[in-house]
Amino acid sequence: MLASGLNGQTKVVGPELDKDTIVRAYARWAPVYDLVFGAVFEHGRRAAIDAAERIGGRILEVGVGTGISLPEYNSRNRLFGVDISEPMLRKAEERVATLGLHNVEGLSVMDAERLSFPDESFDVVVAQYVVTTVPNPEATLDEFARVLKPGGEIVLVSRVGAEAGLRRTLEQWFAPTASRLGWRTEFPWDRYTRWVAGQVDMRLIERRPMPPLGHFSLIRFGKVADDAAREQRLEAHAHG
Repeated sequence: MLASGLNGQTKVVGPELDKDTIVRAYARWAPVYDLVFGAVFEHGRRAAIDAAERIGGRILEVGVGTGISLPEYNSRNRLFGVDISEPMLRKAEERVATLGLHNVEGLSVMDAERLSFPDESFDVVVAQYVVTTVPNPEATLDEFARVLKPGGEIVLVSRVGAEAGLRRTLEQWFAPTASRLGWRTEFPWDRYTRWVAGQVDMRLIERRPMPPLGHFSLIRFGKVADDAAREQRLEAHAHG
């Protein structure tokens, strides 16, 4: 199914997720999330933290979940974590208190599509395994860009759907079950490229496959730092 997207673009709307389904799904995952996914996603988690710390400063982690990433950041960075799941955040609060993570400024229940922060509040926005689990990924990416300072980066670890072959067939077959679990299996790379093409001050820096089996990618978007570069991009957008 097709729908009119942001900036007048057309985007693919597949079997989309609703917020209530996501909240219920992650409430069920909260007690076992670290056990089930901690080791599986360790490589991607470490890659995202390393990328974020190349810039450092004030870092927002969206979809912080149980806070499994928080102890791995350098204590020089200031961290704020948000998640839509209150049970997940309770686990994160316990972790912060137990480990004495004084560089964590706060943890808050928050919708990724409507972040309660002023514009240009963070040096880095990190979202691991989040973009394919929200009802409106493009609106979520817009929010990440809004709260990001010029010169900063959005760092994602995210599923990228197969374009063809057996994995594509399996993704289509598993899609209804995956949506009940709180995520999508089908998510083509061109959703990211269409989004960044519609942004005046964002650019794609990197896409790198991540384990397990390359189903996920580290994706980095940078926000233009200076007015001259921004004016050039505005002009380019104006002319097509």
